[in-house]
Amino acid sequence: MLDSRNLHSRKGKYLFGFILLVLVSAVCLAFSSDRNEDFDMARREVLLRRIGHELLLQSGDSISRVLPVKKMADNEYQIGFENELTFRTYSLVNTTRRLLAKDPLAADYVVKVLNCGSSDVAYGFAVSKNTKDDIVACIGRKQPTACYTVYIEFKPLGITKAKREYFLGGLSFLAFVGFIFFRPVKPQRALPEVQPTDTISLGSVEFDAKNRKLIINENTVDLTGTESRLLLIFARSPNEIIARSRLQKEIWEDEGVIVGRSLDMFISKLRKKLELDPHINIVVIRGKGYRLEIS
Repeated sequence: MLDSRNLHSRKGKYLFGFILLVLVSAVCLAFSSDRNEDFDMARREVLLRRIGHELLLQSGDSISRVLPVKKMADNEYQIGFENELTFRTYSLVNTTRRLLAKDPLAADYVVKVLNCGSSDVAYGFAVSKNTKDDIVACIGRKQPTACYTVYIEFKPLGITKAKREYFLGGLSFLAFVGFIFFRPVKPQRALPEVQPTDTISLGSVEFDAKNRKLIINENTVDLTGTESRLLLIFARSPNEIIARSRLQKEIWEDEGVIVGRSLDMFISKLRKKLELDPHINIVVIRGKGYRLEIS
């Protein structure tokens, strides 16, 4: 009977070690996927801005600005211009194809050119991973000089996301099996601990850390994985100075290389998403770091 107990104990240790290894691997995979996604999204915005720049040059305008690229939804972006312009439809198609070919996530997308101040579509086309499914027409025409806004909508990569969810779901099942295997035989008389809420209140802003969302005045704003982790650090110490070195250490240390501009970029993006509430802001404390101010 003693040997049986020892055998059971050894099996339990092996099973525990296996489950722990799988869970750690899953966490590393999830964080790695988030970081890659953040980088690809940042690179996409640069490519979109480049599209606007080349359209202005093709229009003979090398002075006026391309307005900041706006993210209208998860997979939809807007390119605006400071001044009016003209463009040839084939130039827009070729420029967009050439630049977005550098985006690994841009397999299928739809481009619409709208007249400013209205929903009238001046020109549009669709590009598919299978070129035979492309929808491109009127490529030889020149559009009159006017105020235009370019909207680009990308097809969501639902299959990849579903695979990741299935994978993480399977790991959750393994964790549940481990819990059942190692739970005490005798019933526990102590009351269960109260689990902390996944939603953190920051003034009038509700931060759903679990689902990576901000709820501001009934408006929902999505956060990336890096933005969510960054805001969570601020949310745990509101109105307190957070050292720049600490943010870099906790967010990027495991990547081996810390890039200072990466922190500035994500602080800027996070600050823009909090602009819906004028009473909350991330301010720079020169020489020290940042502070999440909630008035």
